[in-house]
Amino acid sequence: MNNEDRQIQRDRMRYTKNSLAANLALVGLLFDVFYFVNICQSDVGTYYYNILIGASIVYNLVFLLVVFLASEGVKNYQINYSYILILVGALQIARIFIIPMRAHAATTLVEGAEVAVMGNGQFMWVVAFLVISAVCLIASAVVNIIKCRELSAHLKSLGLEN
Repeated sequence: MNNEDRQIQRDRMRYTKNSLAANLALVGLLFDVFYFVNICQSDVGTYYYNILIGASIVYNLVFLLVVFLASEGVKNYQINYSYILILVGALQIARIFIIPMRAHAATTLVEGAEVAVMGNGQFMWVVAFLVISAVCLIASAVVNIIKCRELSAHLKSLGLEN
């Protein structure tokens, strides 16, 4: 790609949305929904009827709102939303050690028999959902940071930004 084509591509960024970053954030949100549905559909006695699950539900609602808002922000090349996405992506990794790890190591009584709360298969799925969600959120942030800096440099070269 020659320099003129690169200049045209940068100039087009002024008028187009950052759809790659926005879509990556929404995919991260989708995989969080997969995680949440997988956990909530588990029926293993009363193990999941506690304050931790209640807090997880509230966190998930806040997560959905924040990530959707951030996806709209990165769509419009706002760099501050990238830092929010990085933080939320890191929290997705931290969530692995809260419910999935505890449930994978726990057993409970169901109809007089001791059963594992979360089997190996379900554990692998929920960890994969959280990791994919985190990777998509962080990738969205990185893409937005790169594009924001590129657009800012282009606008400075045109004398349109301080």
